[in-house]
Parts: sequence; structure tokens; C-alpha cells
Amino acid sequence: MTTGGDGIPEQQFRRSRLADLDDLSEPPPERAPAAASAEAGQEQLRTARREFAVLLGEFRRTAVLVPLDGAGDLWSADLNGVRWICAFSDEEALARFALARGESGREWTYRTVLGARLLDVMVPMLPGPGGVALDAGSTDGMLFPPVAGIVPDAVAVDLGGTR
Repeated sequence: MTTGGDGIPEQQFRRSRLADLDDLSEPPPERAPAAASAEAGQEQLRTARREFAVLLGEFRRTAVLVPLDGAGDLWSADLNGVRWICAFSDEEALARFALARGESGREWTYRTVLGARLLDVMVPMLPGPGGVALDAGSTDGMLFPPVAGIVPDAVAVDLGGTR
């Protein structure tokens, strides 16, 4: 590097190494298909985790409708040893669920509960592992299972290192 009389370095121009690559007549070797496939799979997993984190954050900030059972408790269902609190995004989703169950003729009493309260307060009160099923039975339904990062760690089910 040279400097002018004022001590400031003068720019030296040289051909870019990128320009040298452009002159190659042979295309660069492609990655091994297995490595590219594994990389793509990892990227898909990272993308899915980011998208789920966004959905989880939205759910935690949103008030949802939770029907009450005959005893006045939050309505839930047991599936494979997990107790799922059933929540609905709006009255239309709850009405579609009632219709699908063949119970559209009865009155459905419900409470409005913040998603974060369901996950952080109500799920730990359930006997055994529990989570929240949002808009159960619909094509847009979503499960918030009893795993760390969704429910409190004290009631999370250990998945044996699949995180």
C-alpha cells in the first residue's frame, strides 16, 4: 500500500478474484446430493421451528374461547394419555366443532381465556401431561403439546433429546 503526501493510503486497483472465477469455462463441481439434501432438511427444520415460534407467540397473546363442561370446568379431552384443553379462535370455530360433534342444538357455555394463561396456569393444574388443542377438528387446528418451551418445564414431557 502506498500513501500520498498527506499520509492517507491511496487506493490500489486490482482485478477481483470474483472476476477470475467468471473466466472459468468449466462449471464448479456440484455438492454431493446427500450433503445438499441434509442441508436442505436442516434448513426446513429451522424454518418450521421459527414459524411455530411465531404461532406460539401469537397464541400466547390471544384471547381464545374455551367451552365449559357440565361441571363448569374447562372442557378437555384425553387422547393417548395426554389431556387436551380444547380452545377455539372464535365463535364460528366453536360452532363448526359443535356441528361436527352433532351437538349444535345445545347451548355451549364458554370462557374467554388468554392463551398464555392456558399454557402457564391451566395446563399445570391438569392431572398428568396436558396441552392445548386450538380449533380441534378443523383444517386450521393447532396443537400446543406438553413439551419444554410451550408449557412450564415442571409439567413438560421429556422427549429424550429430540430438541
